[in-house]
Amino acid sequence: MIDLIDVSFQYGNGTEALHDINLRINNGEFAFIVGSSGAGKSSILKLLLRETLATSGQVIVNGFDLNRLKPSQVPKFRRSIGVVFQDFRLIPDMTVYENVAFSLRVTDRPVKEIRRRVPEMLELMNLKHKARQHPYELSGGEQQRVALARALVNDPPLIIADEPTGNIDPEFSYEIVELLQRINREHKTTLLMVTHEHEMVKYFGGRTVNIEQGNIVFDDYIVGSKDEESR
Repeated sequence: MIDLIDVSFQYGNGTEALHDINLRINNGEFAFIVGSSGAGKSSILKLLLRETLATSGQVIVNGFDLNRLKPSQVPKFRRSIGVVFQDFRLIPDMTVYENVAFSLRVTDRPVKEIRRRVPEMLELMNLKHKARQHPYELSGGEQQRVALARALVNDPPLIIADEPTGNIDPEFSYEIVELLQRINREHKTTLLMVTHEHEMVKYFGGRTVNIEQGNIVFDDYIVGSKDEESR
């Protein structure tokens, strides 16, 4: 669960990026955070990943009170989150299999578990046939699916996707969001997707949080055109 309570954030020069934000994302929920560049999306992400601390208020993620978190507890907290970045952040000299397995190896998972879990994730992402290829041999959409597999392989209760469709061709963008929705639906994983693509959000619908100038100006469920087409 994500709970932001009366959260404000100021940069060192005094510029206020977020003003008295209140936001709760419940366990198992899928939510979009939308807003233009500079609206405050990146500031929220930095707070949720504990890259910075709120100037005031409480930030609680997966039961961790981030403002009170000791430095020694930060790695444990971050292992409870799967993060998908816009620029994929795959390791170029590792194969697809090795990139996904790396997330398990750094947490000292047994070899037997790695050999079981990685093929499962690659199968889920329709990448099993790409296991021995390197990131540079894949399309942008395929690279993002590898990043999704890597984020999901540890079974985190929460996945945060930061502009996951920003660096892929438009025809693959909707496929990525459908995969995220499938992960949320089948694995009961809480999923927060940050994006500036309003048209995509209008197509899929669902919980939508709109941020403008550091304030939440809209937070409600919308009916997507996808749902209307299926009626």
